[in-house]
Amino acid sequence: MKRDALIRELRKIARGRGVVFEVFTDKGKGSHYRVTFGDRMTTIQSGELNPFHVRRIKEQLGVE
Repeated sequence: MKRDALIRELRKIARGRGVVFEVFTDKGKGSHYRVTFGDRMTTIQSGELNPFHVRRIKEQLGVE
């Protein structure tokens, strides 16, 4: 899964739950993005994300 696809999915989930979802392109190092999902925050790397990374990011944000 590409980073942009994951961000679209997270944005859709946030809308459904009524949670604030923000993407900060200038807060991460290099090509990494910093995202917040409600009161939780994590960093997402660029490029192709393997299923383990996607699952880990969702766990960190409390989605799964």
